[in-house]
Amino acid sequence: MRAAALTGGLFLTASAFGQQVVVKGHVKDATGEPIIGATIRVDGTDGGTITDIDGNFSINADAKSTLKISYIGYETVSVAAGQNINVILKEDAATKLDDVVVIGYGRAKKTDLTGSITAMKPDELSKGITNNASDMLVGKVAGVDVQTTGGMPGAGAQIRIRGGASLSASNDPLYVIDGLVIDNNTATGMSNILANINPNDIENFTVLKSASATAIYGSRASNGVVIITTKKGRSGQKPTFTYNGDFTISTALKKYDVLSGDEYRNLIESLGMSRDLLGTANTDWQDEILRTTLSTNHSISMQGGLKNMPYRVSAGYNIGNGILKTSWMRRFNSSVNIAPTFLNNHLNFNITAKYMYEKDRYADTGAVGAAIAMDPTRPVRMSDPEYSVVGGYYQTLVNASYNDPNWTKTSYSQTPQNPLAMLNNKYCLANANDFSGNAEVDYKIHGFEDLRLHASIGAQYTETEQTNDIRRTSYSNNYYGYKGLMAYYKYNVVGSAYAQYMHEFGNHGVDIMAGAEQAHYHRSGFNEYGKGTNPLTGEAFDESFRSEKEWATHNSLVSYFGRLNYNFLDRYLITATFRADGSSRFAKGKKWGYFPSAAVAWKISSEPFMKNATWLNDLKLRFDWGKTGQQNGIDDFVYAPVYVTSDQFAQYPFGNDYYYTMRPNKYNSDLTWEKTETWNVGLDFAALNNRFTFTLDGYIRNTKDLLANVSTNAGVTLGDELLQNVGSLRNYGLELSFDVKPVVTKDFTWDLTYNVGWNKNKITSLRAGDSDWVWVNSTKAARGNNNRLQRNKVGYPINSFFVYQQVYDENGKPIEGVYVDRDGNGSIDDGDRYYYKSPAADVIMGLTSKFLYKRWDLSFSLRASLGNYVYYHNLANCAIVCEQGLKRQAGAFQNVLSDAVSLGFTGQTVAMNSISDYFIRNASFLKCSNITLGYSFPALLKYAGEDYFSGRVYFTVQNPFIITKYKGLDPEVANGVDTDPYPRPISFQLGVNFNF
Repeated sequence: MRAAALTGGLFLTASAFGQQVVVKGHVKDATGEPIIGATIRVDGTDGGTITDIDGNFSINADAKSTLKISYIGYETVSVAAGQNINVILKEDAATKLDDVVVIGYGRAKKTDLTGSITAMKPDELSKGITNNASDMLVGKVAGVDVQTTGGMPGAGAQIRIRGGASLSASNDPLYVIDGLVIDNNTATGMSNILANINPNDIENFTVLKSASATAIYGSRASNGVVIITTKKGRSGQKPTFTYNGDFTISTALKKYDVLSGDEYRNLIESLGMSRDLLGTANTDWQDEILRTTLSTNHSISMQGGLKNMPYRVSAGYNIGNGILKTSWMRRFNSSVNIAPTFLNNHLNFNITAKYMYEKDRYADTGAVGAAIAMDPTRPVRMSDPEYSVVGGYYQTLVNASYNDPNWTKTSYSQTPQNPLAMLNNKYCLANANDFSGNAEVDYKIHGFEDLRLHASIGAQYTETEQTNDIRRTSYSNNYYGYKGLMAYYKYNVVGSAYAQYMHEFGNHGVDIMAGAEQAHYHRSGFNEYGKGTNPLTGEAFDESFRSEKEWATHNSLVSYFGRLNYNFLDRYLITATFRADGSSRFAKGKKWGYFPSAAVAWKISSEPFMKNATWLNDLKLRFDWGKTGQQNGIDDFVYAPVYVTSDQFAQYPFGNDYYYTMRPNKYNSDLTWEKTETWNVGLDFAALNNRFTFTLDGYIRNTKDLLANVSTNAGVTLGDELLQNVGSLRNYGLELSFDVKPVVTKDFTWDLTYNVGWNKNKITSLRAGDSDWVWVNSTKAARGNNNRLQRNKVGYPINSFFVYQQVYDENGKPIEGVYVDRDGNGSIDDGDRYYYKSPAADVIMGLTSKFLYKRWDLSFSLRASLGNYVYYHNLANCAIVCEQGLKRQAGAFQNVLSDAVSLGFTGQTVAMNSISDYFIRNASFLKCSNITLGYSFPALLKYAGEDYFSGRVYFTVQNPFIITKYKGLDPEVANGVDTDPYPRPISFQLGVNFNF
């Protein structure tokens, strides 16, 4: 009996312990809103369930088990299994920090923003290959167009926020890094203005777009502001280490379609010329200059925090090898941040220091055009001793002898260059060192904590040197060779101080800030060059010296600023800012600019009549207005009559010696600020526990007192062109961005983000002497005729193409030399040119889709540009397919694009052919930025009872495909003229991230 009872007791105990019950419950947040998609798991088991649209769940569990309930952005809760469970999830501390946005001279809650501001963290799962900070913004922010300057390692980027606001001054945004305003002048020999930041150190970006957000930066904010904040440690955090490493293989995605050697010989024969004039080779010159490369990037960081001093230290090294032979980049980055606190957190410091060293070898991108033009029937090298004078490379030789006194570079002028010789004969090396740091102190007044005093001082110092060594066997500097040195030094110091008072009383909240700032920017440098020595006499030729080519300049800015934020009932928000800037770049009476802004916002979702809309998280209507200015891109002393050193062609002879002279420089004492007035209206929406959010903005930007270089009458100024305030420009557009999670289950999540920006611009007035137009001097038409290609005129977009209207036959083929007589005067002349399209896109879009299944992630990013037009320079340059066009000089032939052959132009009207609207092509495109597959693995080790060494492994394909009708190498051309681009490669990257 006792045995049976004992056995029965054990059975009952085991049954009770293993009894399964149905646990039902409800999950909500601190405000009482149900949480959709929260995960409920039985501790120690796999599987689980998620909450429904009302926050309810049901799960089978052991009666004595523990449930773990989690949701992104909230702290995980553990509860004992029961019949009915009500759980309130609290926001994770880190998530609360994410709700705070860095703005100009302070921070603000996202829900309290009144201007158009986008805050984003780097996309760790779908960031693609990021060698520079600007890479992280590509396609990620509505209304922000980021175009890399090409495929060169470490290449910079052209960033435009809501289009350009200037003709001749800068259109680049203002960059603020860890509170320090960065000088936008990129030093010679430094590839990227943001190269001083390791992308792995970046915590978040804040892009200020509307005037209410940017006006606090006044005279430098017409083109928007990009604020970059780097990562920091946390108080009391144990030291943790993070390692990021990757290896990347890159190769050319596309090549120009040119004739092969056999095709070229057939073409020459069809034109009635003899094949004997050609060689017997089949050389693919593009293959000769391009290569497949391996690059690698490594960085490590340590972060943690003593009781009162968080810290973070990082270092990284990037080895980038370009697909254009001879090009490469080596970059080292390091940073240190400490943030000690004293006096019971009343006194806080934040000290950041960064150092960057970069070394680059730049390839001559003219080799791309040379590879198109070079005769494909010729070999790369020749064994004939006669070619030793050109380094053994094949090249058309005329008078090719060192003993010939007529040996000059004109010996083979007009002949195509050997592109591989161009690369190997030129050694262009650049070195850059950049130091930057910022120290901030913030003090909450004891006994009056609503008032805080903040001060900061920061500085940046950059020094670069670029050497150019061209062998005397080269095409461009034969006989003598060339040696040149360019040195560039710059430093800036910025100091600011402000007081801020924040207080809530009843239904009212106020935030008042006022301060002042001084900024000083200094730049200097020198050039030295010489054309080597005469190989017969050893005599130096055409040397210059540092003392003759030294230069220095500086400018300063003094500012006073303030901001008022008012909040009533947490529903009605008002923001007003004001800034006064005094710049040394303008004459007395013109130095000061005043930049106000105002904004209001209505939190509709917080109204009592919306209390039953439990599905709605946020609905806010915003309206703002403001004025900003522009002074970047203006010479520091263009307003003042100064004397400058003459060039070598204006030296004064004294006996047998020649001396440089001093000459008065052109100036304009009437220059004043460009001023941009912006109106913006916006709507913010979030629902279903923020599973669906979108932001919609519409804006109008009017810029007046546009700066442009315009022609002047003789005797008016010391120069044929002068920088003047000449007109006005309007930008207007719409922006939409949304983030939605269409599917959220316990194991699978689909996250989709999309943004689109539509922008139009139009010049509304120009006062360029007797004209209402000004030329764009930076771009030229093909075939070396020096014809300017783009012009700015009232009623048209900036940088519009100014071309002849092509006439076509009944088959749609262009008729050579036949254009529309638009002015009806019976002849084709400049009066028949018209304004046709512009390089700026009408619409830009970005889409990122991420799929997360358990520990796996798969993502892709797309971006599109619609309505951008490009001048197909290389096709226009080789469109003449005839003896005149193909045979440049005795024994020298030029290859052509296959499209040029089908075009059939013969060169009847050379000057006009190259500026036909036929060569203005729609370059709209859809690009896949990257496709990434990753696996995040849990901690692999344990130490002292804690998990260590977790991380992620991933594989990325960068730039895998482009969909476009444009037949050039790449439709993404910043200035709209496609000439000799550095090819953007397709890249394959294998990377790891370790946390330990």
